[in-house]
Order: sequence, then structure tokens, then C-alpha cells
Amino acid sequence: MDSSPTFQQAAWRRLKKNKGAVLGLVVIVLSVLVAVFAYFIAPDSSPYANRIILEIGGEKPGSSREFVKVKKEKDVEATGFFARLASGKEDKYYYVPITAHEIKGDSIIVQKYIDEGLTERIAYPLSQTAPAPVVKMKFITGTDKYGRDILSRIIVGTRVSLSVGLITVIISLSIGLLLGSLAGFYRGKTDEVIMWFINVIWSIPTLLLVFAITLALGKGFWQVFIAVGLTMWVNVARLVRGQVLAEREKEYIEATRALGFSDIRTIVRHVWPNIMGPVMVIAASNFASAIVIEAGLSFLGVGVQPPMPSWGLMIKENYNFIITQNPMLALAPGFAIMLLVLAFNLFGNGLRDALNVRGRV
Repeated sequence: MDSSPTFQQAAWRRLKKNKGAVLGLVVIVLSVLVAVFAYFIAPDSSPYANRIILEIGGEKPGSSREFVKVKKEKDVEATGFFARLASGKEDKYYYVPITAHEIKGDSIIVQKYIDEGLTERIAYPLSQTAPAPVVKMKFITGTDKYGRDILSRIIVGTRVSLSVGLITVIISLSIGLLLGSLAGFYRGKTDEVIMWFINVIWSIPTLLLVFAITLALGKGFWQVFIAVGLTMWVNVARLVRGQVLAEREKEYIEATRALGFSDIRTIVRHVWPNIMGPVMVIAASNFASAIVIEAGLSFLGVGVQPPMPSWGLMIKENYNFIITQNPMLALAPGFAIMLLVLAFNLFGNGLRDALNVRGRV
């Protein structure tokens, strides 16, 4: 009985021996879990982590503040598990920063923090506050100029980066596999026309093409997905074409023709499984590139729009603080981009080595 490992088993063993790839995979898995459960992990669980407290704008990392929780005028409906998982839960209270407080009778008297060295004495009826009226919050990475918790927005922003990467890979693989397979399998005029189109798209600077598509579709969350995806299929198509050209000369292709299989069945069921190794490697590379492009678009103001948290948008909103009092406001999302892109690159390199496609890509 043959006990030799299958190709998949051998590839998995090689991948596990690559420490960089394993580290990258761990970071990717943790990022996915953070993105899925963002509103349960983030200190600010409001939609888009957009709890604005202007009085505490620009707080430094590690700072703490006390707040009195005052009921909002409108009653906020309870949020179910899946609703909170998808979009967070609306705050039931206003968070008023204070420096001191005391409870007298049925009221709580506080010194409301307005600015450094400036406070205002206010009394709130306990009936208008939370059961535990005073809470203390620590801002590990500080707050932005609007008083929003940076850590919470980084956590929720993970969803944007991973979503853009995923949708981009799906779009680029769909278009790239289709056009690359047609060009490589049929050759001749079909190959010439498709390669001419690919070369035209290839000649346009990526950022310029993304700008053009974004302006045509408009600014927004889904528009960024489509714009980035429509610019990254060229690499996939060129790779697939080369792989299909090599595969179509092999004997099993002649066997499928002799058996009367249709071209579609031959490509989808026999050619594609044999070229998935290089395709998976370039998909990991495209994922990382999409994260960087989305961050760049958001930084330039044509990507994800406020109040949705995007790492690129956070850098844009806070880059002035780099040379002033609080550089962490811009550096923290920058580190997040760097870490996630590095993880995908390490995993992609490990995948390339594990699948033995170094000489085929």
C-alpha cells in the first residue's frame, strides 16, 4: 500500500516549516476574527466607532478620563446579537467628561471638563443618568481631534481593509481567470485581441485608472471595492494565460478531446485545478496590494468616506499630529496597514515555496 503523502499534504508540511508564512497566517486569522467581532472587542461599540466627545480631542496614548453617563432624549432600542455583530449598537447615553463628582440626594454634581484648566459645575438628576452614573475609560492609543477612540476605530477599520482585499481578489480572479483562460486555450485571434486589451489596461498607471473608475462610480464604500478590483485583474490574466498555454500541450488535454469533453468542461474541471497554485500565490499578493491602494485612496479623499473608519482616512485626519503633540494618532493606523500587508506578503511567499511554483510564476 502506497503511504506517500498527497500533493496537498506535502505542500501543507512545507508551509508549516516556513516560520514567516506561519506567522503571516496567524496574523491573518487573528485579523479576520478581530474584523468579525470588532464591535464586541472595541471599547467604543457604537456604529463605526464614532462616539464623538469634542472636549477630549487629541488625548495622548494611555490617558484616562472619567465620564458621567447622561440619558439621551430619545430612547434607544435594544440591539440583538447579530445586529450588533454587523453594525454595533447605538449609545443609550451621552458621555460627559468630568474632573470631579459628588452625589447629593437625588442629583449628581459634577465638574464638567471643557478644556485644560477650564471646568463647569453642573448638576444632573440621577433619574437622567445611568444606574452606575460615572465610568472611567482609558484610551490606549489616544483619541483623534473629534475625541473618538483611536483603538476602536483601528479595530473596526480592519473590516474595511479585509473587505476590500477579499472583494478585489474575487473580482480580479473572476475576470483574470476568464480572459486568461480564453487567450491561452484558444490562442490565435482570440489571444491577440485579449492580449491587446490587457496591454492597453497594463499601460495605464494603476492609481490613475482607480481614480477614473472611482470618479465614474462615485465615492463610497462599495465603489472602492469595484474600482480596486477592476484594476488588479491584469496580473491574474497574464499569469493564467501563460499557465494555460503550457497546460494545453499536455497529454491529458488530448485525452479530454478524445472523450468528447466540451472546452468549458476541460478548462474548468481539468485545466484550472492544475494552475491553482500560481493563482493562489498572486491572489495573496493582490490582497496585500488592495489594502495599500484602498488606504491611499482614502488618504486622498476618494475612497471610504466619513464616518466609516478606514486606516488611510485615519492617517489623513491625523497626519498633522505627527509633528505636533501626538504622532501616535497617525502612526497607529500606519502600523496596522504595515502589519497586515506584511502578513499577506509572508504568507504569499510561503505559499509559493510550499506549492513549488517559484519557477512557474
